[in-house]
Amino acid sequence: TSLAIFCLVWGMAGSFISLAISRWNAKRLMGVQVIPPDTRDPNGQALVQTVHRLAQAAGIPNPEVGFYESDDINAFATGPTKARSLVAVSTGLWRKMDRAEIEGVLGHEISHIANGDMVTMTLLQGVVNAFVMFLARVLAFVVAQAFRRDDNEGISTGLYSVCTLVFQIVFMIFGTMVMMAFSRWREFRADAGSATIAGRENMVRALQALQRDSEALAG
Repeated sequence: TSLAIFCLVWGMAGSFISLAISRWNAKRLMGVQVIPPDTRDPNGQALVQTVHRLAQAAGIPNPEVGFYESDDINAFATGPTKARSLVAVSTGLWRKMDRAEIEGVLGHEISHIANGDMVTMTLLQGVVNAFVMFLARVLAFVVAQAFRRDDNEGISTGLYSVCTLVFQIVFMIFGTMVMMAFSRWREFRADAGSATIAGRENMVRALQALQRDSEALAG
């Protein structure tokens, strides 16, 4: 019981700390420049207004809006809560997509916020972390106990440590598979949300633009 509580506390704590600093971390690592709501730049104004309009359609508070330098077509949403969220787009998306396609992408990101995907993924990651830590240590103890010498009442610390590391790697691979399956489902749900708040045609055009860009990079 003590081990289970320890693993749950540490597994969840790491995930929630990551969530709490996610907006700050995105700005620092990605170099996101926040666009003031009262900006006079026409492109910035259009982006902020679109995000705010979609947020209102989704029934959530207006998130911060920003951009970062990258030739890739990309956008993301992050933040610990719906009221403290951030939507950021790459300069590549700004340059390569038209307004309707951008609106489809932004609708997708707003849907992630409205669906609470950041919190849900954090909870799931915390549970996965806890199970990985717990099962790895239990099985490592069993293995170390099985290879214990008869004249030694304790277990091999070295063998226990190695087994713990190996089992953690194995279980984390399985945990990652679970996370990826759930992530795929939430991406489909965000697409459906974008079709609702941004319009089905805009969402389809955004997906087609992303496919064209992917094929161009592959070719």
